[in-house]
Amino acid sequence: MSPLVRASHMRISRLLPYRAGARAWGKYKVRVTTEAIVGAVTGTPAAPRALLLGRYDDMGRLRYTGRTVALARTATAALADALAPAVGEHPWAGRTFTAGWGSRDVLEVTLVDPQLVVEVAVDVARDGVGRWRHPVRLHRARPTSRSSG
Repeated sequence: MSPLVRASHMRISRLLPYRAGARAWGKYKVRVTTEAIVGAVTGTPAAPRALLLGRYDDMGRLRYTGRTVALARTATAALADALAPAVGEHPWAGRTFTAGWGSRDVLEVTLVDPQLVVEVAVDVARDGVGRWRHPVRLHRARPTSRSSG
């Protein structure tokens, strides 16, 4: 927990102390907008259903960070022209992706050329290696931005 969140929690605790059986506290998810690189899709590049996203680490490796919720039809149509199947070596070749936290179901994915940058809304909760704990929401593609890795 960050010092800011911890400090906020302590202030709230003093104002509204926990009372067993009472619902005095509200839970709010904090979301931010950030950029990520599309490394794979569920479906096909011509008709993607969800995007698997990554970000480059300090060593220049594309690390998986999460996936989007199911895409709207309008987003699918807009992304179809911007996505291309991976050719040659891909940083995620041979990797498997699960359907969700705690799931053993493996997603069928198609690797794409990791060049498309997208803007996404993410919940700030992350796991120990930096992956977003919850699926993210696509805001828009940033075809003029290019991944650098």
